[in-house]
Amino acid sequence: MIKNIIFDWGGVLIHLDKNRCVERFAEYGVEVSDELTNPYGQRTDLKDFEQGLMTVSEFHDTVRRVYGDTLTDTQIDDAWCALLLDIPTYKLDMLLSLKECYRLFLLSNTNAVHWEEGRKRFDYQGHKVEDYFEQIFLSHEIHELKPSPEAFLKVARMAGIEPEETLFIDDLQASCDAAAALGFHTYCPLANTDWRNDSPVSSQLVP
Repeated sequence: MIKNIIFDWGGVLIHLDKNRCVERFAEYGVEVSDELTNPYGQRTDLKDFEQGLMTVSEFHDTVRRVYGDTLTDTQIDDAWCALLLDIPTYKLDMLLSLKECYRLFLLSNTNAVHWEEGRKRFDYQGHKVEDYFEQIFLSHEIHELKPSPEAFLKVARMAGIEPEETLFIDDLQASCDAAAALGFHTYCPLANTDWRNDSPVSSQLVP
């Protein structure tokens, strides 16, 4: 029986367009590679930022060292956050509906700059991001990255939940596979889609 749902953020809730990040850097005269935005091909030092092992200042300096020393902090943050689109209101309504039946949690591989900007996308009808979830687990705060098993085990311990009673929703198959190996129920929708009717909890969703 499903009692808890853990949501990924990027691709599952907030829509993303990584090309916008590349294009915005180009507008600032800098060519960046896929290793800046690809979660599996990312540079080790940039993964450190996602894992909270690098400060925002160190991230800025790393981007300047690798891609262009003329970039300002503001330009880097603007280009870095350009990939963040919207969270469709139907997904926010979905979360409010599911909250009536389940304990909801968020688990995301994300960094301090993206989260500072992206959390604003949850502002809706007087609600803030904290209103949708019982607890929010961010890689740069818990210092674990999916699909590491420890990321899921740490969340289970901190939330006080059992994997076999928990549905994990993520658009990356590797993360779902890692969670399933630990006993979680999983659902892997296509990124940036309306997946409500195909999910294991579709009967609980508002039409």
